[in-house]
Amino acid sequence: MNPGSTRKWWLSLPLLIVVAVAAYFLLPMTTERQASGPETADGVAAFLDRHWSTPLPAQAAVPQGWPAHEAALGAEACGRCHTQQYEDWQTARHSHTMRAGILWQFHVFDQVDSNRCMDCHAPLAEQKALAARDNAWPAAPVSDPPPHVSTDLHLQGLTCSACHVRGQRRFGPPSRKGLRGNEPDLPHGGFEPSAAFEDSRFCSGCHQFPEDGPRLNGKLRQDTYNEWLNSDYGRRNVTCQSCHMPDRRHLWRGISDPEMTRRALSLDIDVAWREDGHLDVVAGIVNSGAGHHFPAYLVPRVEAHLVLIDPAGRERVVLGRHVFQWRTGVDLKDEAYDQRLPAGESVQIAVSLSAPDQPGWAIGLRFEVAPKEHYERVYRDMLRQADQMRPDTLTLLRQALAEAEATRYGGLWLSQPLPPRQAPAGAGGSIAN
Repeated sequence: MNPGSTRKWWLSLPLLIVVAVAAYFLLPMTTERQASGPETADGVAAFLDRHWSTPLPAQAAVPQGWPAHEAALGAEACGRCHTQQYEDWQTARHSHTMRAGILWQFHVFDQVDSNRCMDCHAPLAEQKALAARDNAWPAAPVSDPPPHVSTDLHLQGLTCSACHVRGQRRFGPPSRKGLRGNEPDLPHGGFEPSAAFEDSRFCSGCHQFPEDGPRLNGKLRQDTYNEWLNSDYGRRNVTCQSCHMPDRRHLWRGISDPEMTRRALSLDIDVAWREDGHLDVVAGIVNSGAGHHFPAYLVPRVEAHLVLIDPAGRERVVLGRHVFQWRTGVDLKDEAYDQRLPAGESVQIAVSLSAPDQPGWAIGLRFEVAPKEHYERVYRDMLRQADQMRPDTLTLLRQALAEAEATRYGGLWLSQPLPPRQAPAGAGGSIAN
């Protein structure tokens, strides 16, 4: 989307909302939905073009007779009936997309750039209108929002309505109960099923830059869908939802979740005696569980440490390490290195060492994960300009840094006892998972 189109929409925001409501009343009102047949691949693409055409228009008027919780766009109202989905969403990163890490930037960005961020972080027109009020942007609505728009809707981030509501019509995946969506007496006047909700392209609008998008050293700065498409996962159509929304759970776990990160990798350690009495150690790390690069973006940093563990279980020496990261400066202009691991590929850490004198020693693989390492560096760099910031901006910036640092985690994910000294030359032990 070009900046000019964003600016034009924002300058006419109140008019857009009025026109959307007026147009709704000019159309025949119905609470029934037309049954639709199976969608073709082209049909899914057409649906997604409409569904994610930004900026999203304001919702139509709430149909008469709808109870307040059916009309409301906020996640809590959805959770009254969709309990599991709401509980999952509350723990998911999608509910965190409008935290301090982006809010402080609205104090230094102009309105156009801020709206471009919100196309993914909080895409509803109603959310943008509320953010405009908070930041005193041009053409911000002066009146309070209508009852179906909670005053904190913009702070809910990628809320339920951002994916499931357009023009007061409810959309979702095909029903597991065989409902067509146009049966009488359904909530919201029914729903419109689409196979697009189970298609990886549904996620690509925010997790894939267009070909003319920003690049670093010739590579799109966000290329996750293409990475998936060119992986074995993509060739077998193991969709994004298969891993990040298992059984339709609204979890969206990723690099910030230790279990999800651990499942992305297959690890093994092989230890073998040499004839000269030394030990050769080879640790293998395979990206077997992520259908894209590990890690996917330039934000996280993952370090693998090959460590020597004494009989008391203490890590005594770091024998070797490997960093998984797309490293760039805080200004995103220069690439230091790109050591991410593509889907299906592997890397080894190989060392030789003298054997300890007593039994009970082991070799381990410890991982240290900083899901927001790039942001941490950005925030620290910005704090050097603290004397030039408004107090509320500085408060948000410090909160953003604290929240980013709090996402770090790590642990010993694999260990392998050293084989007995009397093992014949070339023999070894290994463990894999």
